[in-house]
Amino acid sequence: MSNTIRVVLADDHIFVRDGIKSLLENEENIVVIGEANDGLEALAVVASQKPDLLIVDIKMPNLNGIEVIEQLRFENNLIKIVVLTMCESEEYVLKSVKAGADGYLLKGSSKEEFLKALHTISNGGKYFSGDISSILIGQLTKPSLSVSKPISDDELMITKREKEILKLLLSGKGNKEIAEILDISKRTAEVHRFNLMKKLKVKNLIELSNKATEFSLL
Repeated sequence: MSNTIRVVLADDHIFVRDGIKSLLENEENIVVIGEANDGLEALAVVASQKPDLLIVDIKMPNLNGIEVIEQLRFENNLIKIVVLTMCESEEYVLKSVKAGADGYLLKGSSKEEFLKALHTISNGGKYFSGDISSILIGQLTKPSLSVSKPISDDELMITKREKEILKLLLSGKGNKEIAEILDISKRTAEVHRFNLMKKLKVKNLIELSNKATEFSLL
């Protein structure tokens, strides 16, 4: 059993999770040890079960798949991660890879390709399906621009909850106080704070305050 790949599934559609479990149930060296219905639950299950590999969708409640990957990598979690999604846009592919995904597959992939991806990634490799590889190659071959495009307000994608967190942070509240005020867990408050600062590309409260003023977020 030492070579068994221990997997957690994170997808907000139970029939998708059931389908993956059904597909894997006859694989002797792959076992599903946990499931999650949203991004926050995915982080909790990974923390408690310590799987070898996470299969995660992109579009999920609370935290999306890319945010889950970012949080795990921020925590220096070395878990292998494969994105399994219907989203095939260049934006999602590149953001997933940048966040730290080890692989990216579409839900229309064959069983053979899916299993090949899991084994390849589990053994330390990377796996991207054909169409996804084309996107990555195209990005790598694009000529670089000397002047970077500034971030627009629309591109920030700050959620209503993150704006609440922002207001409380800038009023001097800590994670524990924010959690009590918003009736959420301290862990959830920490994750929202992390994502807020990640989106605004800031490292401290002074930079956060300046960026909030710049983009008129308050």
